[in-house]
Formats: sequence, C-alpha cells, structure tokens
Amino acid sequence: MRPLLEMKHITKIYDSGVCANDDVSFSLEEGEIHAVAGENGAGKSTLMKILCGAEKPSSGEILLRGQKVSLHSPRDAQAAGIGMVWQHFMLVNEFPVYRNIYLGSEPKNRFGFLRDRQMIAEARELAKKYNMSVDVLAKCGELTVGQAQKVEILKVLSKGTKILILDEPTAVLTPQETDELFHQLLLLKEDGCSVVIITHKLNEIKRICDRVTVLRAGKSVGVYRVADVTEEEISSLMVGSAVSLQTEKTPSSPEGVAAEVNDLIVFGAGGKNVVNGVSFRVRYGEIVCLAGVEGNGQRETAETLCGLNRRYLGEVRVCGEDIGKRSVRRIRDLGVANIPEDRIRTGCDVGASIYDNLIALDYERENRFGFLKARAMKQKCRERMEKYSIKGTLSQKLGLLSGGNMQKVVVARELECEPSLVIADQPTRGIDVGAISFIHKKLVEMRDAGCAVLLVSADLNEVYDLADRILVFHEGEITAEIEDVKHTSEEQLGRYMLGVERMVIANE
Repeated sequence: MRPLLEMKHITKIYDSGVCANDDVSFSLEEGEIHAVAGENGAGKSTLMKILCGAEKPSSGEILLRGQKVSLHSPRDAQAAGIGMVWQHFMLVNEFPVYRNIYLGSEPKNRFGFLRDRQMIAEARELAKKYNMSVDVLAKCGELTVGQAQKVEILKVLSKGTKILILDEPTAVLTPQETDELFHQLLLLKEDGCSVVIITHKLNEIKRICDRVTVLRAGKSVGVYRVADVTEEEISSLMVGSAVSLQTEKTPSSPEGVAAEVNDLIVFGAGGKNVVNGVSFRVRYGEIVCLAGVEGNGQRETAETLCGLNRRYLGEVRVCGEDIGKRSVRRIRDLGVANIPEDRIRTGCDVGASIYDNLIALDYERENRFGFLKARAMKQKCRERMEKYSIKGTLSQKLGLLSGGNMQKVVVARELECEPSLVIADQPTRGIDVGAISFIHKKLVEMRDAGCAVLLVSADLNEVYDLADRILVFHEGEITAEIEDVKHTSEEQLGRYMLGVERMVIANE
C-alpha cells in the first residue's frame, strides 16, 4: 500500500554552502504518529520546513497520495492539507481565541465586516470536535502555555489539515498537559489525521509514536518501528555512539550558604508582581532547581540574582554580600557565573568569533599594561575547546555553529572562570542528546567540586536528572520545596506546578 506522503531524495544546500539535508527520504502513513529525531543541526527542522512550504529544497520531490506536489509556500502546503505548529507560538495576544483561530481567513459579510458570531460558533464546534477545552472568548495573552498550544493546533486544523507537524510540542508543558496533548493526538489519529513530531524526548517517542526517522549530520540513518528499538538505541543512532541517558551522581553534601533570597518581590510590566515574596537558600555543593511552567517567576528570580533585574524589593545576598547596589560586573566578581535562558540574545555574540566569546570574561585578568596576552589566551581557548568538545576553529564566527556547540561555548566560558555559584537557566534547551549529556555532567562536576548550582528548567527529565532539591514556582510563589526528589512522582510535581496542590513550607 502506497504511503500517504513521500519525500524522495531531498537535498537542501543554503547559499552559505551549508548542506542541511543530504539525499533524505521520508514517508508518512495514513493515520500514524511519526517522530523525526536527531541531534541539533541534524536537519530535522529543515526537512519539515520543506514539507510545510517554508523552505524550498535544492533537489528532490514530494508525493502526496502518489501525485507529485510543488509546495512553494505555506499557503501551498495548507491547500494540500499540511500544517505546522511551531515551537514558538504565533498568536496575537491581544486578540481573542476565536480571532486567532481564523486569522487570515475570517468570514466577512457583504459590507466587509467580520462575522464574529459565526467565528465564535465554529470555533466552539471545532474545539468540541477535537476535545480541546478552551474559552474561545478569552484573550490569547491570558492563556496558559497548554491552552495557547491548543489554540495553535485548532488554528491549523481549522484549515482542513490532514497532516499535522508539531515542533517540540511538549517543551514547556507540565506532565498533566503532556498527557492531555497526547490524548488529543491519539483522537486526531483515530479521526484519520497523520501527525509528525519533531522531538528529542526519547521517552515520548516510545510512548506515543508508531515509527521514527532518525537523522544525523543531514542524512537519514534509518526508519524504525518504535516498538522494535529502545531509547538507548535511538540515542546511539542520533549521535553515532553510545550515550548515557542518565547522569551519574552521588548524594549531595551541601555546606554553607552561597545565595540567600528573603521576601523577594519582582515587578513586571505595568507594575504587576511576577515574583511575590519568595525566600530560599542555595548552598555550596548542591543543585537547586527552580521548576514550573514558564512564566511563573523563575526566570525573573534568576535574573535578579545575576544583577540583570533591578526592579525588586527584598534582600538578595550572594556569597554573604548584599547585591542591591552592585553592578553585574561586581556581582560576577563575587564568583557568579550565568548561563542565560536565551544564548542568542544574552548569552553570546553570534557575529564574533569563538575566540572572542570564550575570552569575554578574561579581559581584565589576562592583560599586561592594557594589552591582551594573545598567545596565552589562544592556547587557553584551544584547551577549552578540546575540554568541552567544541567543533570549529578559534576564528570561526559563533553564529555558524550548531545550537549545541554554541551552548558549549557559553558553558565553557562560564564554568572555566572558577565560579562559586552557577546560575543555569534552561542550559540545554534546543540542543541534542549528546550535548545535553555533556552539560549535565559538567554541572554535576561543579557541584561535586563544592560549587553551588541554581538550575532553572522546564524540562522535567532534566529536573529529575540533576536536582538535589526542587523549588516549585506557580504564579510567582513557591508552592513546594522537594528534598526527596527520587520519590516524588511527575504527576505530583505537575500538581504543584499547576497550583492544584501546595506544600506547607517551613519558612512560610
């Protein structure tokens, strides 16, 4: 029986000469859930962008029900019944849900006015059909992440989509929201819809997908029935060698206080509190994780400790010093390293070389009479590149690296400055399983060397892999402090993250 969709011998070479896809073939059966897995930079997103019309292949062809199709734009793909939900949502926050669902295809009367009642009724019927409970009259800016994702999916389905592509769909969802999404995807499958999931979460591939196509370095290394392969085998196919999916670490032995936060209130846009009176300590020799659905105050708390946010009340002390009047530079001098959430925006200079990014914290220490010790600095950078397995040359622009290598540059720069406190905000977001494993091991090494680590993560696999203690954030408050991480279920953690339950905390 012929597949619903076939991509044959797809090659994509960009003007820069980078080959993102090299003779890749992909097929999708009617009514299946198919994963596309691979390291960061393996070409999986490019392949799916070609399928949804956002990129044009250099060569190759696409067949839909045996007929060749030309997808020159997302509109062409939409007409063919193909739609994609991007990892970063594309909603107009000021518009209500129903307007977002029909954005660009709104029904109008003969005078050109929008038929709001019709859109509201049809949006409610669409949500009911696919069992996606969402208030169609609510503004999208007021929705939770899980609800916003439902709107994105409904927006695609409203166009008559029969092939749905999801890019890292569970990246910021709680376990309960992930369960709900998977249930909805299974209902879509039963309704005859075919689903493609781009993901690096191997346990989710095993849980919901029928087949997996693995890409490595722009090439396909095989298509497998998920039931026939283990998570370890998938990760080995992705990386090309065996990768440990769990970081080995001994129990922590924390001593002394590295950071102390008392009654912290952080102000957001419009003066609204985004952090509302939280207090906690981070000790030397432990990894403390601020967990929760994104947007509940974790990022703002981490930025305050780094000195990047000044709009706060309360006391914040690092290495025994109040940082209220200290500059970012002076806070760093206390021994603070910062791996920021957005490596492109605040973590590095993509237009500068690997060398310039690696020495960004060394200018004051590694100079003589105002001149850099160039030879010594270059040797130090070569050693860092080797130690952190960074692929490239010192003179290469950072922006030309894969996301995983770019993140390793940031991590190398921060961890090699001999910090006392590491603040790591989403340190492995958007990178491959090999780079994730490497960075996890480095953070554990820092902890074992007596460093304090404050981790902010929305990835529950990462939370359970690294955290010695978890502080759960919901609506700017700490709803739970978990010390027995291993014996706390994901379901229970999810309930704290959603604010459904709250643990009585000793210092409250």
